[in-house]
Amino acid sequence: MDFILEVDKIKNIFRQTYLTDGNRKENDAEHSWHLALMAIVLKEYAEEEVDLARVLPMVLIHDIVEIDAGDTYAYDEMAALTKADRETKAARRIFGILPEDQREWMIGLWREFEAYETPDAKFAHMLDNSQPLLLNDASEGKSWAEHHVKKSQIYKRNRKTKEGSLEVWEYMQEIIQKHVQLGNVVEDMEEKIK
Repeated sequence: MDFILEVDKIKNIFRQTYLTDGNRKENDAEHSWHLALMAIVLKEYAEEEVDLARVLPMVLIHDIVEIDAGDTYAYDEMAALTKADRETKAARRIFGILPEDQREWMIGLWREFEAYETPDAKFAHMLDNSQPLLLNDASEGKSWAEHHVKKSQIYKRNRKTKEGSLEVWEYMQEIIQKHVQLGNVVEDMEEKIK
């Protein structure tokens, strides 16, 4: 029960991505819920067979560490330098509230997500990387334009997205290019990278 109450704090961790209507930014709880639904809907596009019984809890808990560590904006290179340390410390404290068996299971899923090596983790990461792109597209590139995001930054962040789903990554590239043409994303790459 202590853990259940503690993780309610995730509703107060706001991200840089706007909701589809562009009126406000989403919080981590909304983001995680959205990923869970995306996992169900997009499972058939996974590059490898994935187990939703593992992917769903993985996407629901992947950002719980941000209760302590805060949200690290995808394109903030300075904050990224300390992200792993901050999140590991947070994982120990937050998951440490649970009984040992649940603690070990959740920390294991969280570590698997962070390692980005298994089919389940690759699919979960694809969802985590694609969802903000979809919301940025729906909100007319508002967050990208506010932060002067460069195409190369989006491609760098998504360098492994195709490992989760090549088909979804191809769709995301169309969105990125659309926003380059609209002026919401800074064009700083000469060619499209597959």
